[in-house]
Amino acid sequence: MRVSERIEGLTPGGDDGWGIFHRARALEAQGLPILNLTIGEHDIRTDPAILDAMHRAARAGATGYAAIPGIAPLRDAIAARLTEATGVPTARDNVLVTPGGQAALFAAHMIALDPGDRGLMIDPYYATYPGTIRAAGGIAVPVTAPAETGFLPRAADLRAAAPGARSLLVNTPNNPTGAVYPVDTLETIAAVCHDHDLWLISDEVYDTQVWQGAHVSPRALPGMGDRTLVVGSLSKSHAMTGSRLGWLVGPAEAIRHAVLLATHITYGVPGYIQDAGLFALAQGPAFEAGIAAPFARRRAAALARLDGHPALRAVPSGGAMYLMLDIRATGLSGTAFAEALLDEAHIAVMPGESFGTAAAGHVRIALTLPDEAFAEAFARLVSFAEARVAARHTDA
Repeated sequence: MRVSERIEGLTPGGDDGWGIFHRARALEAQGLPILNLTIGEHDIRTDPAILDAMHRAARAGATGYAAIPGIAPLRDAIAARLTEATGVPTARDNVLVTPGGQAALFAAHMIALDPGDRGLMIDPYYATYPGTIRAAGGIAVPVTAPAETGFLPRAADLRAAAPGARSLLVNTPNNPTGAVYPVDTLETIAAVCHDHDLWLISDEVYDTQVWQGAHVSPRALPGMGDRTLVVGSLSKSHAMTGSRLGWLVGPAEAIRHAVLLATHITYGVPGYIQDAGLFALAQGPAFEAGIAAPFARRRAAALARLDGHPALRAVPSGGAMYLMLDIRATGLSGTAFAEALLDEAHIAVMPGESFGTAAAGHVRIALTLPDEAFAEAFARLVSFAEARVAARHTDA
């Protein structure tokens, strides 16, 4: 039997951008020790206190069908969190609890796009973005944010792409680049959305990981509350990646429709996980800062090691658990660098080309190994790059 064109077209050519990650996992399964810097997975597990709360909730009976929009106390807690963070009054009816941020991204694009509509996204982009837009029936249209701007989108490029589009997806702090969008960039984005009547979909799952500057939600800008859909999650902020607990926040009427979608797609999130999420949010900012601290520490160590380095340059990074490295001095593409690094040094990193075209000649490293292992992996990576640059100069 033939599969649908929609499902067949999610990843044209069959490449989902995760080839290096899958190959590294296969080598690990064969017993080869790989230092894996590909994926945004914490080196710690979910805090035992959160797991205890999950266990208590399950034992107390929260194992049946939970309210599809999310349990009321959790929706209220998320609403309070967004109100405090953005200054935009947010109520329970503005919140849908979802099975992770990815489900919220899909719901947001289902709200925004009709089949055949153009959904804009900033390139470089997280690897699932194009497929998510296509899954919602849209046409994924990248808008280049070049390396020379620090991977910030330019007004002229946004305005050139906007006519006829229906949505714009942004992510700050950004995965993969670490860029934290300043207010003037967000104001430009907001103006384009107003001028062209676009939904703005704002992926803010890294909002607790800001190393320089400040996170500003575009929902807080004048006139943006009625056209912005915010994606959030406890995966990164509370090391709860496997719990699959996220949310979508937006205008009440849009969320009402998203609840109907959830009824037909996911039928909600298990109650005991929601209870654990409520407990996690109640731990407050100090807990979240503790989860983020190792990434800030490893970022600082990596930047100090690269200061003035001739072979590698770190792209300015204001947030998230990643660093983007410019490896063009080696003469290699990001893909070729990552493939050779895995084969020769047993270090796995993500090629910039996994995230679109704008980050070609770069690699993304995740700051997600324990300090000692991270230091070893980074030292091997630097040595590998130095050897490639030296060989290139010798050949010349």
